[in-house]
Amino acid sequence: MSAYFDESSCDIMAFASLCEQSADTSQTPFVSDIQNNIPLYDMPALAETLRGTQRHKLLAEWADVLRTGAGAIVLKRSYTDTSAIDAATEIYKEIIAKEKSSGDAAADHFAAGTNDRVWNSLQKLCIAAPDVFAAYFGNINLQAASEAWLGPNYQMTAQVNLVYPGGAAQVCHRDYHLGFQTNDISAAYPAHVHDMSPLLTLQGAVAHCDMPIESGPTKLLPYSQAYRPGYQAYRLPAFRDYFENHYVQLPLEKGDALFFNPALFHAAGENRTKETERMANLLQVSSAFGRALENVDRRAMCKALYPVLRESSMSPEDITAAIAACAEGYSFSTNLDTDPPIGGLAPETQNTKFHRALVEGMMPEAFATELDRLWEKQQP
Repeated sequence: MSAYFDESSCDIMAFASLCEQSADTSQTPFVSDIQNNIPLYDMPALAETLRGTQRHKLLAEWADVLRTGAGAIVLKRSYTDTSAIDAATEIYKEIIAKEKSSGDAAADHFAAGTNDRVWNSLQKLCIAAPDVFAAYFGNINLQAASEAWLGPNYQMTAQVNLVYPGGAAQVCHRDYHLGFQTNDISAAYPAHVHDMSPLLTLQGAVAHCDMPIESGPTKLLPYSQAYRPGYQAYRLPAFRDYFENHYVQLPLEKGDALFFNPALFHAAGENRTKETERMANLLQVSSAFGRALENVDRRAMCKALYPVLRESSMSPEDITAAIAACAEGYSFSTNLDTDPPIGGLAPETQNTKFHRALVEGMMPEAFATELDRLWEKQQP
């Protein structure tokens, strides 16, 4: 296969063959049930396993399912006591109301319609009610799932999604990192980076209410995470049509947790109920390894370099290389409340701002001000 993926790399027949597997129950000895090829685990029954000598065997089973199996697991009754979920729900609804009243209501990356988002619900809950945060995230089931895929020292983030009756479904997609890039940008990354990207994050969702199928729990396409060119494929009509004809959904109960490989083709479903306000706290857990060796003040570097390149006779290619060594070229991590994506899935970066400033002939002082504004927007 090519060292790079583009749309010509995508074969719908090969994709269909991959997705039409059936679960091998011999590979999941800890499972309590399998529905639509997706393993379900009874977490109260596994409590001693998570605290005992079989812990790593259970975590290894989860990792195998996420990597080469269905790509998703459901941890049933991750919260046997749902009082922390209820308390967090009330706080999140207060935050939503406050942000709406201030005009800061958030939007969804992949859907339009009657839904609300709370970006950085992790920090907002911790600051508003640290006691609730402790009870909510002091949960060994969430910790175990995160460690199964990412190992220790992971970083937790979370975003609340509240979908009201009549709320529209999302379009089929893959998630962060490469899933948040355009096809052109993701095609610029070598194929082995497409393989690596899903290993850097884990997607999860804690159900804050009972979610019958008609309320629109996440639509999942088992085994689709193993399709290597999938970051180029998920926007193509043939692949989206296949997804819509073959996805599965599992009803969830308040206190259940769903975890899935970020490369799994998925989408939030349509809320067809008349009364259920479907709320989930979406967990986006990141590997400890997604860090640079040194902390570098790239804003100061850009301010220093810009006047030199503005007057330089270097070739465009050499200027691009110099900027790449200096400026931050990635949109994340950022503060999505104040630095939302505009006209795409990702906000503007230092790198693109640097290039735009050169094209526009921006004065150094004005460029420095732009950099300061960008930095301020990115702060929590």
